[in-house]
Amino acid sequence: MFNDKETFKQVFRERLIGNLGKPLAEASNADVYNILGSMIRERAGSNWADTNQKYKADKDKQVYYFSMEFLIGRLLGNNLLNMGVLELVREGLTDLGFTLQDVEEEEADAGLGNGGLGRLAACFLDSLASLQYAGHGCGIRYKYGLFEQKIVDGYQVELPDYWLQKDNVWEVRREDKAVEVRFWGRVETDAKDGELIFTHKDYEAVRAVPYDIPIIGADHRHVNTLRNWSAESITQPSRTLGVLGGTDYHKYLEYKRSVESISEFLYPDDTEYEGKLLRLKQQYFLCSAGLQSILRTFGKLDLPYEELPNKVALHINDTHPTLVIPELMRILMDEKGFGWDQAWDITTRMVSYTNHTILSEALEKWPLQMVKELLPRIFLIIEEINARFCGELMSRYPGDQDRIAQMAIIHDDQVRMAHLAIVASHSVNGVAALHTDILKKREMRLFNEMYPHRFNNKTNGITHRRWLLHANPELAGLINDSIGTRWKHHPQEMIGLIKYCEDASFQEQIAGIKRRNKLRLAEYINSKHGVWVDPDSIFDVQVKRLHAYKRQLLNILHIIHLYNQIKDNPSMDMVPRTFIFGAKAAPSYHLAKRIIKLINTVADVVNNDPDIKGKVKIFFLENYSVSLAEKIIPAADVSEQISTASKEASGTGNMKFMMNGALTIGTMDGANVEMHEMVGDNNMFLFGLRAEQVLDYYQHGGYNARDVYNGDGRVKEVLDQLITPGPICNHTQEFETIYHSLLDNNDEFFVLKDFASYVETQVEIDLAYRNRKEWVKKSIINIGHSGKFSSDNTISRYASEIWNIHPVLL
Repeated sequence: MFNDKETFKQVFRERLIGNLGKPLAEASNADVYNILGSMIRERAGSNWADTNQKYKADKDKQVYYFSMEFLIGRLLGNNLLNMGVLELVREGLTDLGFTLQDVEEEEADAGLGNGGLGRLAACFLDSLASLQYAGHGCGIRYKYGLFEQKIVDGYQVELPDYWLQKDNVWEVRREDKAVEVRFWGRVETDAKDGELIFTHKDYEAVRAVPYDIPIIGADHRHVNTLRNWSAESITQPSRTLGVLGGTDYHKYLEYKRSVESISEFLYPDDTEYEGKLLRLKQQYFLCSAGLQSILRTFGKLDLPYEELPNKVALHINDTHPTLVIPELMRILMDEKGFGWDQAWDITTRMVSYTNHTILSEALEKWPLQMVKELLPRIFLIIEEINARFCGELMSRYPGDQDRIAQMAIIHDDQVRMAHLAIVASHSVNGVAALHTDILKKREMRLFNEMYPHRFNNKTNGITHRRWLLHANPELAGLINDSIGTRWKHHPQEMIGLIKYCEDASFQEQIAGIKRRNKLRLAEYINSKHGVWVDPDSIFDVQVKRLHAYKRQLLNILHIIHLYNQIKDNPSMDMVPRTFIFGAKAAPSYHLAKRIIKLINTVADVVNNDPDIKGKVKIFFLENYSVSLAEKIIPAADVSEQISTASKEASGTGNMKFMMNGALTIGTMDGANVEMHEMVGDNNMFLFGLRAEQVLDYYQHGGYNARDVYNGDGRVKEVLDQLITPGPICNHTQEFETIYHSLLDNNDEFFVLKDFASYVETQVEIDLAYRNRKEWVKKSIINIGHSGKFSSDNTISRYASEIWNIHPVLL
């Protein structure tokens, strides 16, 4: 289509006139985005077709990554980068009177994910394609993302995130690939030739239509697929007789609305029964549609189904897609004629599972009756899996009823999805060394004893293409000039930067890049808040999902303490500090929403107090997203990774900040532990309880939050400000929930216990920042070691150690 700037400009003009009937002078940035996006997708199209044809012709093993989230962000810039035409297009657009940066702003962040789980999945897809593996994503095409966050009077307000309001230029609707997913109804059992035959009758049929997004690999021709499924009603009402009881038009409208809700919202509120039911529907919808599509593709290879595990790997990202297991068993037995043992052998050889947390809310459990009613055939299969597994337990551990109760898949009228995933997978991995160790020794100890070779660790990673090459091009350019360009394909070679850590000229260049990134972020903050930020202040950043264990509360309590210090001593010597927050709280998570209000209240007080003299500024940047992260992370000096030790499975934000030269203040939690192993005590700021201490408190007790409150005057002063009329409390008593969560609920996540250590470590940061030469040296050491955390490295290990797939050369 184009290989040089002049050809690009010519083709672009022709497309603009041919498609939109507009001359260049009348084109808007939105017009430019739509034309450019269609050009890039078309350019990738032939490679997309060639890739799929190669996989089919060579009958290569392919992995399908099932996830309820794919937080892919904006695709234009990333696709231009991976196709090797980013600078060509940037310069061409400039010649035509446009800027690529303005054009990129026209693209909506895809509302296909929320937090780290979805961003990890997106990074993995990028690495799979870039490393030339046959690997695809299976997700849901949500009409609305989680929500668009607005901050109104300091409160989070949730608005619909209708990200598809503008056409999505990257997706292709595959009408001919639609499949049928079935809910409700009943199962009839018959015997034929000594075999039981199960027939699902009177079901409600849902049409699943795939929308494919090309996942473009870096610097070569590989293009894999992210297939997202949209739920649509069956066009003939008579097809839904089982539930509707006829073709009554009003009942059909109810059915249509019910069906469309399946792919309407990411994470519907599940505090009530209907919300839980919708989530379960979503999960089965994804698993059934995805599997039917995968098996149809396999069927075109003209191979016996016994070969399925040698050609297809199914990976479930957390427990949400665990219904892949009974659904695959159903298809193999009911449609392909396999007996139980052979179907089970095929299933367990195909499925692998990533556990992402030890928090109870992520270890999904579904009401038994709900599963039985909504998915009657699936329920029977889960029930049989459980019966056989419990029989195996009784055989291995006769008389140990407590062990059986703890390990059973069905217990206390609930289906435990994590247990099902472990029992039916050939691999179960954690996502950081500490996390995996906790799973093996504590949370999943009984399963690890039973399946000692099944558990393994795969520390998370991030794609350095988006988070360094695209988000921080000036830094990437300096790395190219210093150590060459091999690191783009071999990110661990970034370690070569270490030799420049004391080079004065290199330090000056690193510092200059950081300051320019800070200036850009300051301009953005000024545009949003009308306040100018001092680019020479320390940019101290905590951006991530708002959750009590991530301890944004600890951060803001320290800021209140800092405010108190300055009020008591206005001439206090400190490096000016700009605290930046970004986070969404789940709509029903009332404590988290109160913490957002507290952050904004404190910001309003501190930012407008003349006594502070600009020493402290606080900003909560609303509607945190991938595109906003790309602005924030390159500008950060300090990365707040302060979760309660043992609670954060891995973290990936910590890696992004590290790669962009921020220094970490953190606990020994998740991947922080492995970061510390590489850079040592001198190059990050550690504080707080260790994981074993936290776990010991949980197991044996011995911690009393009120003892800390009564014994540390700083803690008492700060907490009292939450409930005592003053500039923060303001007579509304709205922060009593936070106060009582810390004292009456005994501070579940040890915010007060770690407060003193955190305050002391923040003082260390202030002192360290004054020595700019040493600070930049530490920054360079962090950048140099960050290549280990590229998702390319992580995916290479998944490919060789779990999926048994190999690069496919086109």
